[in-house]
Amino acid sequence: MGERILNRKILFITPPYHAGVLEVAGRWVPLYLVYLSGAARKAGWEPVVYDAMGNFAGYREIEQTIRDVNPDVVGVGAITSTINDALNVVTLVKSVDPAIKTVLGGVHPTFMYEEILSDPKHGADVDFVVRGEGEATLTELLGAVERGSAADGLKKIKGLVFKEGGQTIVTAPRPLAKDIDTLPVAWDVLDWPSYTYYVMPGSRLGAISTSRGCEQDCTFCSQQKLWEHSWRSRKPEKIVAELVYLQQNYGLDVVLFTDEDPVKDRDRFEKLLDLMIEADLDLKVLMETRADNIVRDKDILWKWRKAGIIHIYVGIENIDQDVLNDTMKKGITVEQGKEALRLLDEHGILSETSFILGLPEETPESIAKTLRISLEFNPDMAHYVAICPWPYCDIYSELKDRIEVTDYSQYNLVTPIVKPDNMTLRELDEEIIVCYKTFYMGKMAEVLSYKDKFKREYMLSAFKRIMLSPFIQAKMGSLGKMPKEMAEEMSKMMPTGKES
Repeated sequence: MGERILNRKILFITPPYHAGVLEVAGRWVPLYLVYLSGAARKAGWEPVVYDAMGNFAGYREIEQTIRDVNPDVVGVGAITSTINDALNVVTLVKSVDPAIKTVLGGVHPTFMYEEILSDPKHGADVDFVVRGEGEATLTELLGAVERGSAADGLKKIKGLVFKEGGQTIVTAPRPLAKDIDTLPVAWDVLDWPSYTYYVMPGSRLGAISTSRGCEQDCTFCSQQKLWEHSWRSRKPEKIVAELVYLQQNYGLDVVLFTDEDPVKDRDRFEKLLDLMIEADLDLKVLMETRADNIVRDKDILWKWRKAGIIHIYVGIENIDQDVLNDTMKKGITVEQGKEALRLLDEHGILSETSFILGLPEETPESIAKTLRISLEFNPDMAHYVAICPWPYCDIYSELKDRIEVTDYSQYNLVTPIVKPDNMTLRELDEEIIVCYKTFYMGKMAEVLSYKDKFKREYMLSAFKRIMLSPFIQAKMGSLGKMPKEMAEEMSKMMPTGKES
């Protein structure tokens, strides 16, 4: 296992990757590292988290952190768009000290481990890949590292992949945890003051998971595959206790529910809402859910808002019902999407949605139709995203012959990857930009007429972030001439000094 005196330290590093979109809204807690750190601590190790992504750090800062911490193990998580940077970090670790063990985890390594381990530049620097849910596998792996276990011992650890004598060893799958409420957490490893929601200047942003998994069949998504089409929920009492703890100990006032499907069980979610209302937390909640869940819960949406839910991302994805049913297997109707947005507006909850563009049959005319209908649906925020076939999602096989971009760092829903039959990638990109410009210039004028004071101020703050974003400016240039009234409102309400 290498000549190294163990100090039982594990350093978790987020890849220094930036797509420019999420950074506009805030600095986001890497929640998965809170759980993995809890597992490491339970195993008797000292966890350290270096959020290079959140802190906009580069490789020089990462290298210095590796030297300062002097860890025995470095863990890096990756999705497809971040895998290149994750592998660069792993190679950097080995350049500092070849005896440090490197571990890759996350959705991309879970499915693409063979490609990773055979990579001529970085594959030899990856000691272990953890497949699927990582807490139990990491705990056992750290024990094996501490004991200096050979390959025979490592083969007994479920959910692990490693190289031995030029062969790829894939151990038995790791069963999912039966009770996710029992998973240990280590909230103190985070640099809490750095996490903030820019739309609410001066805020302290956190994240919690109220459930794990998804049982849907969306062909463009990877989450149901990662979680093996399962859904496991946490007890409402445990969730509220965690919110209270984070509020009291870290000043939490905005929280992201990271779940793929937090409201799947109506009775459970309503109990959570009731407990949050009873606790009078005064928290602002951001989350995502499905359109059909919103329509289902129309009689209790007032509880959603009273419990603090202020902003919901709901994926409408397409305006063609045949595409939703047959190509995407989304399991909702176009009308449910429209009704969900109307209901959120009725209850004073900000709506954000996406429309996926760039499927093989896409044309400028079909994009113009999507834009027109998206304006009719009138969400508060809209994203016009390029279809991105992760190499392990169901739609990949259908689209792989049309993929023209193989650089994984571009698989970020911003850059067109798939060429439609009758458009170039550049033409598709230009049409997407037209959609953004058209939607947001109209929305800017509309926001000033919002009667809901909270929503109006929230949207003005969001627009300020959008207009000042270097990424947005580079991608789309000026969105257009901002209405004079809006510029005046922004200057009055949103001082620049507290934003970042």
